[in-house]
Amino acid sequence: MTLLCCELVTKREETGTCSAIPTKENFFMELILRFIIEQWVLVIALFICITMLIRNENQKSGPALTPQQAIKIVNQENGIFLDVRDLREFKDGHIVAAINIPFNKLSEQLSQIEKYKDQPIIVVCKMGHQSGAGCKQLKLQGFQRIFKMTGGMFEWENLQLPIVK
Repeated sequence: MTLLCCELVTKREETGTCSAIPTKENFFMELILRFIIEQWVLVIALFICITMLIRNENQKSGPALTPQQAIKIVNQENGIFLDVRDLREFKDGHIVAAINIPFNKLSEQLSQIEKYKDQPIIVVCKMGHQSGAGCKQLKLQGFQRIFKMTGGMFEWENLQLPIVK
């Protein structure tokens, strides 16, 4: 590494662009930039693959709704809120009329929501991360209209929407 730094310094001194010795961070950044410039096709391919993976995972779990959109669907289309948090978290505060089935017991307790199979179901968790996996499980079980609420109960409480304790 020191040999490369020395070569880099002498090349820069020859061209007169920089007389300071580069730090390790600058050297590393320069290597990354050089790689991106020289291998731009690979970088673009990696970016496209990551984007497609994220998009595919989001489509599997269903569309995401803001809390306001979720309220609108529940009110206009007779939907329900399915809270997949633990019972303790649910008792600390939950959406009015929400049904609680903890995520780790979702497949065992689907009979509780079987009658809502054709209605919109908005899956809610603590921060919006676990609801996507819950949506996937429900879709595999034949539920048609599944949505996840972005931000989960964290966002709901930040918007100061009503909760029941």
